[in-house]
Amino acid sequence: MRKDILLAVCFLMPLASVAQNDTLGHERNITLSEAIVLARTQSVDAAVALNELKTAYWEYRTFRADLLPEVNFTGTLPNYNKSYSTYQDSDGSYSFVRNNTLGLSGQLSIDQNLWFTGGRLSLTSSLDYLKQLGSGGAKQFMSIPVSLELTQPVFGVNTLKWSRRIEPVRYAEAKAAFISATEEVTMKTITYFFQLLLAKESLATAMQNKTNADRLYEVAIAKRKMGQISENDLLQLKLNSLQGKADVTEAESNLNAKMFQLRSFLGVSEQENLNPVLPATVPDIKMEYDCVLNKALERNSFAQNIRRRQLEADYEVATARGNLRSIDLFASVGYTGQNHEFSSAYRDLLDNQIVQVGVKIPILDWGKRRGKVRVAKSNREVVLSKIRQEQMDFNQDIFLLVANFNNQAQQLDIAEEADVIAERRYRTSVETFMIGKISTLDLNDAQNSKDEARQKHISELYYYWYYFYQLRSLTLWDFERDTELEADFEEVVRG
Repeated sequence: MRKDILLAVCFLMPLASVAQNDTLGHERNITLSEAIVLARTQSVDAAVALNELKTAYWEYRTFRADLLPEVNFTGTLPNYNKSYSTYQDSDGSYSFVRNNTLGLSGQLSIDQNLWFTGGRLSLTSSLDYLKQLGSGGAKQFMSIPVSLELTQPVFGVNTLKWSRRIEPVRYAEAKAAFISATEEVTMKTITYFFQLLLAKESLATAMQNKTNADRLYEVAIAKRKMGQISENDLLQLKLNSLQGKADVTEAESNLNAKMFQLRSFLGVSEQENLNPVLPATVPDIKMEYDCVLNKALERNSFAQNIRRRQLEADYEVATARGNLRSIDLFASVGYTGQNHEFSSAYRDLLDNQIVQVGVKIPILDWGKRRGKVRVAKSNREVVLSKIRQEQMDFNQDIFLLVANFNNQAQQLDIAEEADVIAERRYRTSVETFMIGKISTLDLNDAQNSKDEARQKHISELYYYWYYFYQLRSLTLWDFERDTELEADFEEVVRG
């Protein structure tokens, strides 16, 4: 009898991996690092982060182009006019005259924005042609071989100068946000990976428990016939067998859902069954709050975001102040010529000079413009208050995260040891139950402790990796290699 019992015990311990393979068939083993690589290259979240970086890149390139000279051509090719218009004679009477002309005009200019003054300097050359159509019609050419023009706001806000301060910060924010988004893709991958891993372990545990429950019930039937077990224990083992079937069905459904979730996120074919491999080791790292905080304040997009919002608030105040009055200067210096012949239009040139000063100063606006200045100042104070609060929250989050990570290493060690002990206790409980030394309640308690310890071990491992990559995301720092997280953004955008 003792030999039969020991033989039954051996059959009660099928390997979880074998049970899993029987259920899922052909599988593709995938490690956490392999899943991270796939997510960073194939996931929708990675594509979104890349497109957001491209948008910021081209916005910055557009701003840089505003600082460079432009070559522009403006023309009317042609201007045909056959119409009537009013004409006032010398005696004050009006009459209608017929227009029948063909005109051509073209202007070539080199324009340069002046960021230090907010003005615009242009070097232009133009040619106009006008021909009277009909019998006896004359033609005329007018040329401006060279003209230097300056357009300059005197008191208005210098938008380009403010852009030179804001746009580089905005682009630095976007670059930091891209690296953070890449790390956030990793964090989501870790979540889906460990959810599938937990589902896989749950199914393996459920199948093992079901097999054990079925065989324990068969042994209990034989022991009941020999009067070695009570009717109550027999019924409890039958309930365990039925519950085992229900647990397997539920675990299979959960595994399929988590499998689809990870495959969809990684962009993997639905024909592949992913078998997540439990990470064997974790980096032995101790975080220091001050070090982590300094790296986060230096490199995180949050720091750039704060700087940009401060500058934008200051810009709004400057704009409101600039709108209190408006004075614009336009000056043009050059030469012009005109003649009936094209070549002669560039001879005997005459001065062509224009100076205009436009002024708009409100005499009575009931305090509207000054009110806008005060609104802009108030908005700036609101922004600064929000920034101060966000800064304190950011520092607190870093502190808690560092503390959680440092504690997690110890929690993981405890969970790993508890997993081993609970498994050994369960095996011993099965053997003890076979010889009638413990009840079904004690056996169920050992089984539940084993299952909970296994789940706890995997959960603590998940939290360790999640906290680790969350710290990487906030600091943009690789703590394993002790180097900054960087990317060749030009190559990333072109790729």
